[in-house]
Amino acid sequence: MAVNLATPNPAELLPVKGVRLGVTEAGIRKANRRDLTVIELSEGSRVAGVFTQNRFCAAPVQVCRQHLTGGAIRALLINTGVANAGTGEPGLANANACCAALARELGIEAGQVLPFSTGVILEPLPVDRLVAGLPGAVADLRADGWFDAAHAIMTTDTLAKAVSRQVRIGERTVTLTGISKGAGMIRPNMATMLGFLACDAAIAQDLLDDLVREAADLSFNSITVDGDTSTNDSFILIATGAAGNAEIADVDSEDYRALRAAVIEVAVGLAQAIVRDGEGATKFMTIAVEGGRDREECRKVGYAVAHSPLVKTAFFASDPNLGRILAAIGYAGIDDLDVAKLRVWLGNPEESVLVAEHGGRAASYLEEAGSRIMKHAELTVRIALARGDAAATVWTCDFSYDYVKINADYRS
Repeated sequence: MAVNLATPNPAELLPVKGVRLGVTEAGIRKANRRDLTVIELSEGSRVAGVFTQNRFCAAPVQVCRQHLTGGAIRALLINTGVANAGTGEPGLANANACCAALARELGIEAGQVLPFSTGVILEPLPVDRLVAGLPGAVADLRADGWFDAAHAIMTTDTLAKAVSRQVRIGERTVTLTGISKGAGMIRPNMATMLGFLACDAAIAQDLLDDLVREAADLSFNSITVDGDTSTNDSFILIATGAAGNAEIADVDSEDYRALRAAVIEVAVGLAQAIVRDGEGATKFMTIAVEGGRDREECRKVGYAVAHSPLVKTAFFASDPNLGRILAAIGYAGIDDLDVAKLRVWLGNPEESVLVAEHGGRAASYLEEAGSRIMKHAELTVRIALARGDAAATVWTCDFSYDYVKINADYRS
């Protein structure tokens, strides 16, 4: 069951000018489920993306990278069920064939289509079924298709994930809406997740390229469920320009700062939803690290704690076995860390207690307090390194019995 996450309200998902979405049942892997999504973009839209750093990246990721270098993207094609990863040259041919098929349906060029796949690795993409489903997805294209699209991109997710916001840019109201999927095989750089965020702002391509990287770094690259980096991860940022604002071309402008803040807010919301819906999750955990020499060493510590199976299982059991946190900090890779200066707090929305200081248990800490705090569904581990002014936050979840069950039965 997801942690403090509900199905999005369709009435709160705002259409973005210049974007239409359509879904259908193509039978990619299982019958009677929506598994094929088309997103059509108006002419002149600008698109930027970041992708998995897994060297075994999937065929659609390779094709996306190639097509983005040509610009003028007009459509996105997303299938679930089969990842088209670990499929070699035939997988690339299949991804390109799907792009060509959608291009024919929409009257555009194959190079203007970005393909995305998610699902089981090492299985061939059923191109015939996918292509046969395209007319249905295209016929379903509509501006208010975000809710259905959020459901159609799910795999082991238990709930759809979608966020909308509006922001004032100059004299115009700019709308942002995004959807994401992911629940397991989640680790930074990136994870088995797909994220699509569209806005109708006008913004220069170079600024959009920078913004998608920064937004990903502060959101999707700051979450982890199980420490596995997938083969298909993709985060796409779209700007249609249809809001009619003066093009944002200056990174120091008030308009850019406003759009940047809104994009990051939506991206963080989508990323946190993935963790809240982590496979078998019962706890949502924030690992906040401060006082580092730079952000990277803070992230090292945050990930060490967030990835630790011992930490995650202790949180599932509400067991204040908090020495596991200290052990994870100690092997994070900071060779000159002075543990005598380090402090650790455990908290929830109602209270926070100092757990460790001066190289050991805090004198004021009582295990009853730790046990009481850990019964909450939302928890924060705050770690002060006392080395500088840098900080970083990582979001994760616990490990429960259901995580094993879900992944043991995934292909059945």
